[in-house]
Amino acid sequence: MDFNGIPSPDAAWRSFNIGQWLRDLGLDWFGLNLQINAYALFILAGIGLALWISNTRLVNRGAEPWVVLDIALWAVPLGILGGRLYHVITHPADYFYEGANLLRVFYVWEGGLAIFGAISLGAVGAFIGAKQSGLRFSAYVDALAPGLLVAQAMGRLGNYFNQELFGAPTALPWGLQIDRPNAAIPIGLPDDTLFHPTFAYEMLWNLLGAAVIVWLGRKFTLQWGRQMGLYLVWYGTGRAFLETLRLDPAELLLGVRVNIWGALAAIVLGLIIVMVQGRRHPGTEPGPYRPGREWSAEPAIDSEDDYYVVPEDQDDNDHESEATVTNRKESAS
Repeated sequence: MDFNGIPSPDAAWRSFNIGQWLRDLGLDWFGLNLQINAYALFILAGIGLALWISNTRLVNRGAEPWVVLDIALWAVPLGILGGRLYHVITHPADYFYEGANLLRVFYVWEGGLAIFGAISLGAVGAFIGAKQSGLRFSAYVDALAPGLLVAQAMGRLGNYFNQELFGAPTALPWGLQIDRPNAAIPIGLPDDTLFHPTFAYEMLWNLLGAAVIVWLGRKFTLQWGRQMGLYLVWYGTGRAFLETLRLDPAELLLGVRVNIWGALAAIVLGLIIVMVQGRRHPGTEPGPYRPGREWSAEPAIDSEDDYYVVPEDQDDNDHESEATVTNRKESAS
């Protein structure tokens, strides 16, 4: 590690023009400029990991393989919409000012997806998808909980490439180098000032939380949504602390950053879920599906479809026909 701090990725790595790359290879006929942003790639990678983890956990409980894709069709778009809306609402000065390009409200690839908004609308989508698929909503969110933390950890790498959401100045050897100019850096700080890599702190916190949820879920058979409740408590606790280190502008409510209030609300909601569901459902969850919607694997070969079954009376008639033919042949000889 560089003791002058952790270097941030060069701005050239924030996006990649596939069209230009193909033309450089000699494919001059390819006229499109397809811009791929690092932030978007990490978000997509996080979604993929969350799907894989939740699918594995549900299949282990007897669910249909990749039924999570049916739920993701609802949860992912609504989650992205909720995350963007929450971010824009809590950062109005970044998007609404004289001469502003209002279309930037939709530029998700530039960064700006708030997890609390994503959880809120994403949960609505997950509820709709789970109901249509016949899954218990509680079973699905429990399967998702550790994968959600892994997905958020991946998303923080996108913040690292965008050089955003870093913390206060620090003299620690793992301080983060940030290129100038940067609107989040207070005026007057020396150019060699290092900052807390809050993206890395949250990554580590989330990955540790994913492991803790899996371990506690197995040790204490946490079901009926209690693993999701544990997720809310774990993430809310870490986020509330990390918000106190961040320098990026944020709306204040009663002198406190809005995201801290959101984190505290997540903690309270998580505790309520754990306690209430523990009392309502002291036993184990019967299965991932609601009654009457259970899924069972189809046999590899359906004998009635692949083989012709001869009725008994037809079989007797065939034997009688064969005997008659034999007798006729003997008489003729």
